[in-house]
Amino acid sequence: MPAVPTPAAHLLQLLPDAVVQTDAVWTITYLNPAWQTRTGHTVGESVGQSLLGFVHPDDVGTLRSGMPVFRLRFAEGDYRWMRLQLQPETDAADRVLSRQGVLIEITDVTEQVLVEVRQRFLRLLETIDGVVWEAERGVGNTFLSPQVERLFGFTVEQWRADPGFWRSRVHPDDLPAALAIDDAAYDATHSYAYEMSYRLITRTGEVVWVRDLCRTVVEAGRPNRMIGLMIDVTRQKTAELELLRSDERYALATRGSNDGIWDWDLRTDVLHVSARFHEILGFDDAGHVHADGWRFLRQIIDPDDRDRVQSACRRHLSGERPNFSVDFRAWHGSGRLVWVNWRGVARFEDGVAVRMAGSLSDLAERGSSYDALTNLPGRPLFRARLEHAIALHADGASAGGVDTRFAVLMLDLDGFKAVNDTHGHHVGDQLLQQVARRLERCVRAVDLVARMSGDEFNVLLESVDPVDAAARGQQIAAALAAPYAIETLTVRAGASVGLVCSDAGLVTGDDYLRAADAAMYQAKRQSSGLSVFVAGTSPRDAAAPGARIAS
Repeated sequence: MPAVPTPAAHLLQLLPDAVVQTDAVWTITYLNPAWQTRTGHTVGESVGQSLLGFVHPDDVGTLRSGMPVFRLRFAEGDYRWMRLQLQPETDAADRVLSRQGVLIEITDVTEQVLVEVRQRFLRLLETIDGVVWEAERGVGNTFLSPQVERLFGFTVEQWRADPGFWRSRVHPDDLPAALAIDDAAYDATHSYAYEMSYRLITRTGEVVWVRDLCRTVVEAGRPNRMIGLMIDVTRQKTAELELLRSDERYALATRGSNDGIWDWDLRTDVLHVSARFHEILGFDDAGHVHADGWRFLRQIIDPDDRDRVQSACRRHLSGERPNFSVDFRAWHGSGRLVWVNWRGVARFEDGVAVRMAGSLSDLAERGSSYDALTNLPGRPLFRARLEHAIALHADGASAGGVDTRFAVLMLDLDGFKAVNDTHGHHVGDQLLQQVARRLERCVRAVDLVARMSGDEFNVLLESVDPVDAAARGQQIAAALAAPYAIETLTVRAGASVGLVCSDAGLVTGDDYLRAADAAMYQAKRQSSGLSVFVAGTSPRDAAAPGARIAS
């Protein structure tokens, strides 16, 4: 405490009222002699102790919050109501340095202090958007704040006139649970806080949701009483119920679509996935939170597809695409590869992607995207991969040392109808299955084989130049021309193959498919096995002199 000038110090010593000074943390730094006269505690023993140590435990919070009335422990051990209006001394930054005040026993000015405290209490209640209440069993509410009329339409007098009034206004569906909580509080053996939510019927008959923050007060020699704060939370509860219904609808729609759901925090790399997500990948026992999201995804993506998946994501995150959708081969928990579609959309903050969410689909369960007979991707998947290859090639002939050139092959079987007509569709189905396996053996892991329809297949060769693409086409034509052993039969069914390379400079996926189709029919007419469409010709002119035919 700063040194007190001698005349002032002398006056403080003579004052009949106790003068108290503390530092910023409530440690007593000065007391005049009247402190011992009032409380019985000596000045020497009290200075250096915390003022809060002399205050009744239930009143410490009240004093700290600025309420000047509290119970103070006297030397003989009992507590008496006191008034201590502490004035803070602060520095230039408004930090409290010390507090000073005069301690007055309420018994000397009881009426004045109680009126002041009551007025302050009522002003405080007016700032609370809820109903403060106190109740005892058999008596009902012993106190209610005036907000009860504004919030629920009943006056304080109406509410307090009937001990069972609150129970009569609780919604019948919520009454049993509310009464069980209420009765448990009245029968409690110790004080505790609790909370409950229920519907209340207002004076106009409107139903409102109430959140009741309560405390049971157990004191020896008197019935239990409860104090609490009732808050109208109808808007919040309505929003919660609507969100719950929305979540239920979303969950139902998700189950109906049979997709796996994922949510990826790009700032922390934490990936949350649904149970269905793991089920598609055969990881039934895996946890649904992956702290290292990209590492988890990288492990499941086939290495030959990782660059393509990353490229699809980057194009979306750079703002080039409004969302992303990419098909790739994923390693199933059983050790086999499965085709899946991964799609989603990112959320941006200040131009930076902070979160991504979407779904994962098992393409084997999508009839239109995956062919159940041959276990090959279908037309939609092939077109998506082709569009990605076109876009990647348009970005530049090479990116990071990766060759972006590609080729599209289209083929159908020669004499497939005759096989079906002669031996039946079950033999034709087995022929298609064997063709699919031969095609897969003829291509690299980075390439894509798809069944488009009937006996028509497409192949997408990536990172390939025209010479190598033509050689691969010749290899495919030769492989498919070899005899097939089906049951006890030996079946022969060659194939006509049309080939178009990215060097042709076509623009759309349809352009490439039409060009490959025209080249395939040229090969069929020439019985050459392979027809290559080259730059400088149009799809419809693939059979013209500008087209090169390789037998």
